[in-house]
Amino acid sequence: MSDAQRLLELIPRLRRYARALVGDRAAADDLVQDTLERAWSRLHLFRPGSDLRAWLFTVMHNVHVNQVRAARAAEPIDEDMPELAQRAPQHDALVVRDLERSLARLPIEQREVLLLVALEDLSYEEAARTLGIPIGTVMSRLARAREKLRAMLLDQPPGAKLHVVK
Repeated sequence: MSDAQRLLELIPRLRRYARALVGDRAAADDLVQDTLERAWSRLHLFRPGSDLRAWLFTVMHNVHVNQVRAARAAEPIDEDMPELAQRAPQHDALVVRDLERSLARLPIEQREVLLLVALEDLSYEEAARTLGIPIGTVMSRLARAREKLRAMLLDQPPGAKLHVVK
């Protein structure tokens, strides 16, 4: 299989991660395009035998960080996330909307780790390599992200005892 075919097969996963990361379809598509452009121009840096998916997520992470830094210098980042059209029943749509809003409220460091591990199914080690941080930091950020996300979704302060009604 050629490098181009392998890159093409990973585009849906890149789009999904980018969409969850930036929250806007157009911005996510731009991020994927910038990622693929950079990856293609630097394909010679990819080590054969290693995980192309993890390498592409690393490239995307770096492109995203560069874009955020450039946007901060140019203008403040709009924190509001647009509503997404949902085909699910109203209750499901509200749950999805609440989840998206809660994800957007997480610090970017925690959101990145949560998305890579939970959405993209990367191992802790792969996520650590992708983000360029120690594995312990991945585990810590993931635990804090999950706790904050649960608290936000249950409308409780972080660290509160969660009471589950059966």
